[in-house]
Amino acid sequence: MLAFTFPGQGSQRSGMGHAWVDHPSWEVAGEASEIAGRDLTALLLEAPMDELTRTANAQLATFVMSLVVLDAVERLGLTPAACAGHSLGEYTALVASGALSLADGTALVIERGDAMQEAADARPGTMAALIGIADDDAEAACQRAETDVWVANYNAPGQVVIAGTEAGIAVATEHAKELGARKVLPIPVSGAFHTPMMLPARARLRQRLESVTFHAPEVPVVANVDARVHTDAGEWPGLLSAQLCSPVRWRQSLEALSGRGATSIIELGPGGVLTGMVRRATPDVKGVSVAVPDDLDKLMDAVSGGDDWSTGSPASQGEHLYTSERVVVSPAPGVFEPEATLAALEATALAEATAAPGSGAGVEPGSLIAVGDRVGTVGLVDVRTPFDGILVRWLAVRGERVVEGQPVAWIRTRAANS
Repeated sequence: MLAFTFPGQGSQRSGMGHAWVDHPSWEVAGEASEIAGRDLTALLLEAPMDELTRTANAQLATFVMSLVVLDAVERLGLTPAACAGHSLGEYTALVASGALSLADGTALVIERGDAMQEAADARPGTMAALIGIADDDAEAACQRAETDVWVANYNAPGQVVIAGTEAGIAVATEHAKELGARKVLPIPVSGAFHTPMMLPARARLRQRLESVTFHAPEVPVVANVDARVHTDAGEWPGLLSAQLCSPVRWRQSLEALSGRGATSIIELGPGGVLTGMVRRATPDVKGVSVAVPDDLDKLMDAVSGGDDWSTGSPASQGEHLYTSERVVVSPAPGVFEPEATLAALEATALAEATAAPGSGAGVEPGSLIAVGDRVGTVGLVDVRTPFDGILVRWLAVRGERVVEGQPVAWIRTRAANS
């Protein structure tokens, strides 16, 4: 089962959009530019780091870049069974789940970034990562400081971020070292995000939240503030408002995704930081980062080669999935039954190729499928392909119980065979 995660502020890089300019998904950046009323493509292509690290720019750039990557992954036919986003990334997750439109999501991210920048300018603060310390000890270090400093992110086992005034951070980090922290890494930001110092931003953002329309998420979204799934659209304005002044419970969110059955957690967007946290927080779950187009091939290899979905080992058979190839996913949970005619054709083609390797034998022309063709059923629901192409192999077997979004068939597009 796939879960999608989205990074927050700090993952942005100067020129991070260049790799995507020639990809069809780059059109998302143009659409977001029209909504925002400014040239966001310039922000993703030309802005230097000093401009890109300003809170308002960093959040908007990361949000749009992550949506470009999401669009590219969706074009492969992959959909998640659950989503989550780290801080700002929660807005991306809500757009990905259908809870927010692109227009409303963009408007909220602009307001959030401006509000947080204003709060940070009025009352400067900073943040620091504590490495090698338990959650309880990080909390104790902040309490012993007896000044304005709090835990801001529970990122992974042994990795906690604190935030507050510069003086508060200085005192708390000394206590943290006494309590076992191996390393303290300053984070170059000008605000104490996810602490009570963001209360002015929360009040401003709350007004904007009340003006947009939230929908019930089409897939579950795990919230930062409590690491729980919230399916009621009416709960999300309050959750997003509270998020500004509450710690991000990211480790707990990863554990929640794992607990819901996620076998692969895919990070979509710049940086790749969240993927490292997957390995530490949920070592039994595969973490994959997709930041540039070349990563799409790695993602497809990871999906096709997983023990949970593949009926064989693509690596052992010399098979790999590339961006000219696609997967068809289940539209619902239930028992999968492949289309009988296609199953017979695919079996015949495989037998011919095995019997006469190198002879040119392969999938018969009759196994070509077109957009809208049924490739199988899940319970009473038809599984139809959104792609033209040739059936390469099944990724689910007859009678297998699948979840929504699970790949069931591997398709080589017509363009790849012309």
